Amino acid sequence: MQKLAYIILALIGLTSLAQAQYITLDAEKEVTWDSKAQKMTAIGNAVAKKQDMTVRADRMEAYYAKNDTTGKNTITEVHAYDNIVMTSPKANAYGDTLDYDVINDKIILKGRPAKLKTDKEEITAKDNITYYPSQEKAVALGDIEATDKENNKIFSQKMIAFFKKDQAGNMVMDKVEIYDNVKIVTKDATVTADKGLYLPKMAVVKLFDNVLIDQQGNKLKGDFAETNLNTGKSRILAGQTSKGRVSGIFKEQKKDK
Repeated sequence: MQKLAYIILALIGLTSLAQAQYITLDAEKEVTWDSKAQKMTAIGNAVAKKQDMTVRADRMEAYYAKNDTTGKNTITEVHAYDNIVMTSPKANAYGDTLDYDVINDKIILKGRPAKLKTDKEEITAKDNITYYPSQEKAVALGDIEATDKENNKIFSQKMIAFFKKDQAGNMVMDKVEIYDNVKIVTKDATVTADKGLYLPKMAVVKLFDNVLIDQQGNKLKGDFAETNLNTGKSRILAGQTSKGRVSGIFKEQKKDK
């Protein structure tokens, strides 16, 4: 096993909210410290750790400043480049660049595409995935595709995923809000709508406004629909926009001669 060329542990005390925390940084090739620029650079399988979150990348840069309250140096931002893997109890994430605003507790991940993965779902986004650790929330933007274990797919332009602890104390994806050009594709049907709500625990997607269900050429229109990803079945309801009625177009089945 290749030894680490340089190791710096607990480089700078990091005060976040009322709890004292530390970021540790190491790399296989080198870690340099520029006190004048208040910058550290880690090269070669660089690894940064903070509590239960770990980020790995080919190269990292960390900037720090003196905390006016404590008088201690505080890391203010971290930037990572190439082959990024971020692991946490909530999910793993993958991308090409990562920008961590420590003060505002915001991580922006970009890739081709950026990817967020749990044990049950995988979400990819063309623009970026922004992760808020303290809020237990992730926001994905741009040509998003979410896939579950049964290969059901959800497409949209914006998704907001919320996490919480299950009965066993493990962090799981609790719900996902879906916006803009929403489309659900299962083995039995394709459903489109203006917005939706995905409930992973129930394997249910609720869809709202301008809902269209297309099942092998048979089409139903309404204002609200619910799709069960486990069974592939969908139901649709009318509302004010559809004037209290569900409309449909049904394809005539050809009889064999």
